Amino acid sequence: MKMKSYFLKRSCVAISLLCCFLGWTGQAVGAYPDKPIKLVVSFPPGGPVDIAARIVGARLTDVLKQSVFVDNKTGAAGNVGTQQVAKSPNDGYTFLVTSSSYAVNPSLYGDKAGYTPKEFAPVIVIATQPNVVSVNEKVPVRTLAELRSLATKEKMAFSSPGSGTTPHLTCENLFHIIWKNDATHIPYRGAGPASVAVVGGETPIGCTAVAGVFQFHKQGKVRILAVSSTERLADLPDIPTMAELGFPQIKDYTWVAVLAPAGTPPEIINQMNLAIQKVIEEPETKEKLQQAGLIPVGGSAQKTNMYINDELKHWSKVVIETKAKAE
Repeated sequence: MKMKSYFLKRSCVAISLLCCFLGWTGQAVGAYPDKPIKLVVSFPPGGPVDIAARIVGARLTDVLKQSVFVDNKTGAAGNVGTQQVAKSPNDGYTFLVTSSSYAVNPSLYGDKAGYTPKEFAPVIVIATQPNVVSVNEKVPVRTLAELRSLATKEKMAFSSPGSGTTPHLTCENLFHIIWKNDATHIPYRGAGPASVAVVGGETPIGCTAVAGVFQFHKQGKVRILAVSSTERLADLPDIPTMAELGFPQIKDYTWVAVLAPAGTPPEIINQMNLAIQKVIEEPETKEKLQQAGLIPVGGSAQKTNMYINDELKHWSKVVIETKAKAE
């Protein structure tokens, strides 16, 4: 009886300890987040990645009941910020907000990209947008055909958010491969500076995602000549697609996505996915994104993972076909 009583007491103590442990771990998971969350934006302020991060981040602070702040880490076409997050703790308090350059750079830079997609866990695609070809208001053209004609007579240059960004590859394909024109590519450190360059006349042509020059087009400071989407944009109904203009092979998009360091707990990734999904479904957020030329996307983490894997394959093919080089 004494032996039986002894084991019964030991069993009760063990069960009590297990219950305490389970209760503690449950609180730990349920308490997330319990400190500020950092969104590392791999491009400068003013571009579509930064715009989307700030629109969503402001509302995430309310949804998650915790401070969410943006930290711009620029350089090397997004590689600098991406490398930083790859090396960050996978505890759910540091996320990368980047563009489709994330899918381009491993092919374009090879080992020099400083990261591999295996180092990340996709969370969600916030938004997508087509790329556009725009010109400074003083350039005497109003159509893409007129720009092509002018480019045969005068030496032209085009700005981009950086070597290997999707806008760069879109125009690399159009100008150098299809038109066989020698327009000079001038890479900038992000869509904001690239857009300002064409607005200020530093370059006559701008190759950016639509959000970068959308407001400047509305103000008459630049003219958007074509979009790379499969259909015309609702907010730019008068701007033809590349396909309409005779270039059906150009169907390119720039997206903004959130990724976490690999190994981040699945429950945290799902929690962030659901929180961001909630935010981008809000009418006010949708309106802000659309006003910036961004098309809200969303979707599950699993769907996001599949989409980004497809993009990695697509842009690897484009890099090979255009023979693009990192500058």
